[in-house]
Amino acid sequence: MKKILLLGGLRYLIPVIDAAHKQGYYVITADYLPDNIAHKYSDEYINVSITDKEVVLSEARKRNIDGVMSFAVDPGVVTAAYIQDKMNLPKFGPYESVEILQNKDKFRSFLKANGFKVPNAKSYNSIDSVIADESNLTYPVIVKPTDSAGSKGVSRVDSKSELKEAAEKAFANALKGKIIIEDFIEQDGCTSDSDCFSVNGEMKVFTFSAQRFDKNAANPYTPSAYSWPSTYTESQLYELKSEIQRLISLLKMETTVYNIETRVGKNGVPYIMEVSPRGGGNRLSEMVRYSTGTDLITSAVRAAVGDTVNLDAHSLKGHWAEIILHAEKSGSFKELQFSSLLKKENIKEIDLWVHEGDMVTAFNGANNAIGTLVLKFDSNDELEKFMENQTQYFKVVVE
Repeated sequence: MKKILLLGGLRYLIPVIDAAHKQGYYVITADYLPDNIAHKYSDEYINVSITDKEVVLSEARKRNIDGVMSFAVDPGVVTAAYIQDKMNLPKFGPYESVEILQNKDKFRSFLKANGFKVPNAKSYNSIDSVIADESNLTYPVIVKPTDSAGSKGVSRVDSKSELKEAAEKAFANALKGKIIIEDFIEQDGCTSDSDCFSVNGEMKVFTFSAQRFDKNAANPYTPSAYSWPSTYTESQLYELKSEIQRLISLLKMETTVYNIETRVGKNGVPYIMEVSPRGGGNRLSEMVRYSTGTDLITSAVRAAVGDTVNLDAHSLKGHWAEIILHAEKSGSFKELQFSSLLKKENIKEIDLWVHEGDMVTAFNGANNAIGTLVLKFDSNDELEKFMENQTQYFKVVVE
């Protein structure tokens, strides 16, 4: 029986564990939070910080694992790549390449050095260095940690008066004490955040979503919904696919799932914003399976232990939406209400993680989500009507 080590314990790992069990693998989960829900479904749990590469490597060697991955858990991706390298396990790609992808500063520098279209960006190690460089910034800008996930510590800054507070917020969420400030690209249509897959360095599955945000949320830069298809034109999709493949080839990546974020500016220019060799949070690989029938999760676990990946890619079928259920204020959860405007046949899944009376927190980051809602519509017009008027269809009631 092959052993696979999954770094993290969030609920997004549950379908990964299920897929691994269906393949006959022994599943080990690891993090420093024994009460995390995914550990209830694995065969074994290791209590360890997944950012401590040497300690996790030692535990992996003790168990003679066959593969390791950090699905939907950004802090563990570099550690997984390190273990793959040291134990000669199936790899996402070279360790140095994974480090580039996982660090926003290194990634922007790599893109620029290799002729990709990229916003102007600069990294900082202290509040003082940010303030000293303020005169060189052209607003609006985005301020964010170089190494955090889930939109934690991310702010848009429109003027000098907002800069210090935004920088402090970013540093508070920076794992290694470094932040990046980059030009804010005014988008044309919606950004995309979706999962893709390469086999032996060739991109076999591209998917693009329409990422949505709640302007009334505590953090309006935390994704609150996704829909498929994307808002990109065919020419924009062609350019993005070509450039993503070029990036993957330059980095010598191999067989793995990726969470890829892209954006098209008001000038019509497509940008690759982030690429991470892991499945995305917010159930994005599950949504790819819903909307296309393509099983990225099973392919990812097979790749992690070195088994053959026979990935059968399918095109989008229908018009889909995923809502990240969240509260607009902190308080006691009462109920999830639906209006008669939302038809029962549109609702494909309600995955609610809280119960009446549970305390919930305002939506500052992905970790404040309280569930997901999966919907399918008959037309793009019907989908867009729902996406633009969500509060008319459902409501998270908090007291």
